[in-house]
Amino acid sequence: METETQDITITDIRKLLDEVTDPEIPVISIHDLGVLRDVRKERDTFVITITPTYSGCPAMDMITLHIHGKLRAHHIPHFRVETQLAPAWTTDWMTDEGKRKLKEFGIAPPMGSKGGEDLINRHPPCPFCNSENTELVSAFGSTACKALFRCRDCAEPFDYFKCH
Repeated sequence: METETQDITITDIRKLLDEVTDPEIPVISIHDLGVLRDVRKERDTFVITITPTYSGCPAMDMITLHIHGKLRAHHIPHFRVETQLAPAWTTDWMTDEGKRKLKEFGIAPPMGSKGGEDLINRHPPCPFCNSENTELVSAFGSTACKALFRCRDCAEPFDYFKCH
């Protein structure tokens, strides 16, 4: 049974999309990550706009598939997903809730705002023990948007989500 589009609100669609997570970091929604840029309605079609965390991000295809799956599972008859590249995504778009979820997952959230990040002199707190006695291991972590650090106190390696 198809749901009538006029009975569905943008708020309803946003609530459904809050359940779509980043495939590389499954504890954070695309809303909390800042990838979900807009939901609007054009006549009887919902238009969902997403922005990749960086150009060529391999997770975007999976995110689009998850959006399609979520909306189809809830019998949303008319929608399309658009990718918007400009303005470029920034960690400034992440919600505080998203940053909290990253830390709980073991990824140090971005510190500060985009632009000119100096990883060599940056010491993000360890997400495991909160020590600031950390060191850069590699400017590239498990994905291109993360750097690999190690805590000198608890000896745990951890990803740091770089500012963009």
